[in-house]
Amino acid sequence: MDALPESASAPDPREGKLATNIVHFARTLRTAGLRVGPGQILRAIEAVEAAGVAKRDDFYWTLHSVFVNRRDQREIFDQAFHVYWRNPRLLEKMMEMLLPQVGVPANEDERKQLSRRLQEALQPGRGEAPPDEDEPPEVEVEATFTVSDREVLQHRDFEQMSQAEIDDALRAIARMRLPVPERRTRRYRSARRGPRVDFRASLRRALRPEGLTELRRREQRRRPPPLVILCDISGSMARYTRMFLHFMHAITNDRDRVYCFTFGTRLTNVTRALRYRDVDIALAKASAQVEDWSGGTRIGQALHEFNNKWSRRVLGQGAVVVLITDGLDRESGGGLAEEMERLHKSCSRLVWLNPLLRYGAYEPKSQGNKAMLPHVDEFRPVHNLESLAGLIAALGAVTPGADRRLATWQTELRKE
Repeated sequence: MDALPESASAPDPREGKLATNIVHFARTLRTAGLRVGPGQILRAIEAVEAAGVAKRDDFYWTLHSVFVNRRDQREIFDQAFHVYWRNPRLLEKMMEMLLPQVGVPANEDERKQLSRRLQEALQPGRGEAPPDEDEPPEVEVEATFTVSDREVLQHRDFEQMSQAEIDDALRAIARMRLPVPERRTRRYRSARRGPRVDFRASLRRALRPEGLTELRRREQRRRPPPLVILCDISGSMARYTRMFLHFMHAITNDRDRVYCFTFGTRLTNVTRALRYRDVDIALAKASAQVEDWSGGTRIGQALHEFNNKWSRRVLGQGAVVVLITDGLDRESGGGLAEEMERLHKSCSRLVWLNPLLRYGAYEPKSQGNKAMLPHVDEFRPVHNLESLAGLIAALGAVTPGADRRLATWQTELRKE
């Protein structure tokens, strides 16, 4: 695998090894999860032939324009490009993934690790026996007290999953169901032993030839409350956005009156897009509708728009609001406390899901977190399948469980 030369001359990509390297690079992207076909490979070679390789940035954006179709593919492409074309021997550094993780804070450069999807794509067949070796004998292992792959997947962070694990997690999310308890409404329905007499139905029954035989009765109708999901899709939440969208799609197609919104620098209603049964079509529609992927975060402005434009439409009959964000606001929490208070008063239950809560040493020190915490009913982590299952169990409960950490933080913030 040859690295991209720095010379100013523009060789013909169809001659030499450049076209071959483009083909191998496309295979790496396909193994990492990007949808790359033969047609895109041919277009990439033609685009490089037209644009040339005099500058590395031109070569990068030429391949980017051909291979990248969605915003969530940018990070994989960027890492793959720099690993493949700039330093092919960087694969040796990926062995750090095999070392145990130690909870010691690292600097910003050390935090930027290669995606596991890309590492598996650049190391095909690692751990497999060479074809020349004899097939090892079959060994039976007693696995009574071992941990199954499904259990490991439940606890693995979305950020650390490989492509195969992400596919398994997406299938598990698609099977999730939300048993939200029903609430009594003001409307009534017919019932054999209802507490009230239905005079209209009784009079209609009395008009028949046989006359009135018995009084018709009715009872209050019960229905699940509306569910509103507000999901942060800013740059700090980019690693989790894909999983959250799949979760929102599964919930939207499981029950009625689910309203989904995304926000970064602006608020977007993606409810209709996520109602498509096919998850690929639904996410494609939502991706085309949203314009602020992986940008900044203006939580206060997004909540202000929601409260003024959408709250009266969707927050009725004891609605439950699920807010998914890390609380890192670009505007330092300006006006966020007032909007959170208004949102809290407009719904029956406000649940805040924060991926940063997975760290045991987490403290609400940012201005956005301090402005939001006093106005939430529940504060839960959301970073793996176990946390999503815990959220479903919590929403299915009639009364929320007591959270001592949330109560302690709210008491300290009120004192300040």
